[in-house]
Amino acid sequence: MKKKVLTVTLAASMAVFLAACGGSSSGENAPAGGASENKDGSGVSITIFNSKSEVQGQFEEMAAEYSEKTGVDVEVYYSSDTVAAHLATRYSANDPYTLAMVDAKDIYSLAKDYASDLSSEEWIKNTNYAISVDNKVVGFPVCVEARGIIYNAEAIETITGKPFEPANYATLDAFKGLLDELVAGGMEAPTGIMKEDWSLAAHFLAETYEQQDDVEGFITKLHDGSADLANNEKWNSMMDTFDVLMQYNYAAGSPIAAEREVTEQKLAEGEIAFMFGGNWDWSVIKEYDYKEKMGMMPVPQNTSDKSNTKLVGGGSKYFFIDSSDNTSEEQRQAAKDFLTWLVMDEEGNNFLTEKCNLVPAYSNISAESLDPLSVSVKKYADEGALIDNYNYFPDDHLSICGANMQEYLAGQIDRAGLADKLSQYWSSAAIIEH
Repeated sequence: MKKKVLTVTLAASMAVFLAACGGSSSGENAPAGGASENKDGSGVSITIFNSKSEVQGQFEEMAAEYSEKTGVDVEVYYSSDTVAAHLATRYSANDPYTLAMVDAKDIYSLAKDYASDLSSEEWIKNTNYAISVDNKVVGFPVCVEARGIIYNAEAIETITGKPFEPANYATLDAFKGLLDELVAGGMEAPTGIMKEDWSLAAHFLAETYEQQDDVEGFITKLHDGSADLANNEKWNSMMDTFDVLMQYNYAAGSPIAAEREVTEQKLAEGEIAFMFGGNWDWSVIKEYDYKEKMGMMPVPQNTSDKSNTKLVGGGSKYFFIDSSDNTSEEQRQAAKDFLTWLVMDEEGNNFLTEKCNLVPAYSNISAESLDPLSVSVKKYADEGALIDNYNYFPDDHLSICGANMQEYLAGQIDRAGLADKLSQYWSSAAIIEH
């Protein structure tokens, strides 16, 4: 019998997480009285929740400048807690953020009860990525992001002596041949793998589902137990590539001890040539003595479905404006004005593309100053060569399945064991209602 698919709601999140944290605020820098007027009554005060750690510093600087320019007091907060858990504690304390940057699945979960209608906003005409629920626009797309294999072309060309053309290495066989050539040329270990659960589960493992012919149907079969994951062609194709990345990994002896910053430094400076990741990784890479000729390519696979010619991505991170009684109409208007500034004002555009290095989700925003990884993403996006993200993964998919992937990376379980653990997870997992 097909099992009933459960849904995640904010109320359920509150019940779970308030029990764990006693109803108190969670996460770093959580505000007290976040949605309130300025103390001196001179203007409106709004708070912004940022769930994207790579741009927290940029958002804080922007808030100070925006506040000085407009007279609207803007404060930005970040939390490393699960978004649903963090926002649940804010709402339970009747102290929500005016604006919250969340993932698409959180928009679908929260919109009905807590998101303002943005259907009349000017910026809508300039994007294909806005999220609508019940025929109302409720999610403002912050950027476009994509994932694949990040490469250091200069490091590759130094050894091969010829221009690096990613399309020539779309198959796993060709890619492995290149890795062997790099090793023979003196690059002892050409690849790096980030050990973080979000990279392994929310990104790489997610692609094994997102590249299925019928993603929704496949996830449904995982839930009802009829999907044979261990023998699934796409899953095995992606895992074959993961095995090759593991084989040539510079940290193969202790892969779970490899720090993200070290891996990205090695990639930036050309000690390794490839790493699975996304254009958000530029925020780390740029801190090192990076090579100019870098970019992103699809995950190489021995496949005929053309998935090895596309990145996986789309709209990434969305703002919603609180609709509860804890936020005033003046604050909601100030939040709408801020979103309009991001899209329709040159300074707002520059903040997204130059300060945050984000690929714009809006047709009117120039991307001439983008970093090398984002240039790759924009190229694939402009060509229609992006495989859509699946936006309905359960909140615990990252932590539980990420831990399973870490076990596999460390050699503690084999592929059959990984497939079994993932199948067990999905048999009782909850997904976002959609």
